[in-house]
Amino acid sequence: MRRRVIAPLQWLLPGLGIKRWVVLAVFGIMLVLDGVDRWLVAQGGSGFHVNEIIDGIVYDYFPPSYLTWIFVGAGSLAILVGVRQWLQALVHAARAGDHGLLDSLLVRRLEQGYKIVAIGGGTGLSTLLRGLKRRTSNLTAVVTVSDDGGSSGRLQKELGVLPPGDVRNCLVALADDEALVTDLFRYRFEEGEGLIGHSFGNLFLAAMSGITGNFDAAIKESSRVLNIVGRVLPATLSMARLCAELDDGTILEGESNIPKATRPIRRVFLEPETAAPLDEVIEAIRRADAIVLGPGSLFTSILPNFLIDRITAEVSRASAVKIYVCNVMTQPGETDRMTAADHVEALFRNAGARVCDYVIVNDEPPRKLLETYAEERQEPVVPDVDRIEDMGLTAVREQMISETETVRHDPEKLGATVIDVIDRAVAERATYVKPARAYTKAGSAAASRR
Repeated sequence: MRRRVIAPLQWLLPGLGIKRWVVLAVFGIMLVLDGVDRWLVAQGGSGFHVNEIIDGIVYDYFPPSYLTWIFVGAGSLAILVGVRQWLQALVHAARAGDHGLLDSLLVRRLEQGYKIVAIGGGTGLSTLLRGLKRRTSNLTAVVTVSDDGGSSGRLQKELGVLPPGDVRNCLVALADDEALVTDLFRYRFEEGEGLIGHSFGNLFLAAMSGITGNFDAAIKESSRVLNIVGRVLPATLSMARLCAELDDGTILEGESNIPKATRPIRRVFLEPETAAPLDEVIEAIRRADAIVLGPGSLFTSILPNFLIDRITAEVSRASAVKIYVCNVMTQPGETDRMTAADHVEALFRNAGARVCDYVIVNDEPPRKLLETYAEERQEPVVPDVDRIEDMGLTAVREQMISETETVRHDPEKLGATVIDVIDRAVAERATYVKPARAYTKAGSAAASRR
């Protein structure tokens, strides 16, 4: 209902600069009509008597006889400027690259969207980016570079480049899905000595790193080739191995070995422990309207970013709306039998600070693939929102899953939910009327129990 009411009002939002000139032209027409009306009254005693209303307002400031010519002159000028600028705005929109008028309007709307920093890695972060790129172009993806398995791990060992896999996924997610080059970046070689298992995107990033001499520069050049929405930044340019300490003191070295854990993970850490963040990452966090963590593997996609120097401190003290998107399913070796609240506690414990205020949890248990996931020792994450709210956080329960070959977040539903949470938080901060949890199903239920 709320969306149906607000949607018509979106016409009033700034766009191509057309509406403002139409309004100016209409205002000019009103002034001219009023001036003509005054002239008719002065000449023949007839008219529309619009001037009587205006005279009641400005009589004490201007002699009525002057208003006739003032209004005619000001109105004519307003009509001239308004119509001229309106036509120019239409021509500019029509000539804006290959975009049509509606496309140009959409681009302008996206440019005025929230500044969002998304932190994570793997397929979860790319899913979130697909849902957000149609709502804002002010996106910054901060991507973990700790992957040491598969194609990324092989390129790291053989060429000494940072793992490109998660970065490639984010670039593809933010690119034009219709472009042939996007399919090219997704392409994975299924044969060929030395090529089998590699994706073209990974090889392209590795080659570009060699040409530019810098992984960050390689990402920027690839972003230009793909014409992406927003930007993708590696959390660090330092080479570091991700390690995990289990509850019995066992140490697992390498991101690819952590899912093999047979006991709960106590903490994750980098070896070496010092890794410097990109200056652009810190700047993006400081300027963000919202910071979104996940979805994705808690210990191997999200937390590695918080092991980078200064990132935890910057996120924890940022004034942005901070959101954690909890996974839909548990992951073998990483989050076995962990509830949503367990995920949050592990996030805070390993990050060393409170890095979110809102927690989005799935409220729609999967139906089709439960048996398949059970064979892999995976189960739906229990949305224990009471425990989350007892931690002083706002839990947001929404139905957001997509069941095809896997169970994961639906990009459109997730993107809409994230923007809705940001809207509510911004409205709360602006009005100071009631907490954001009052808008959520979980918050309403919690309030009724009290």
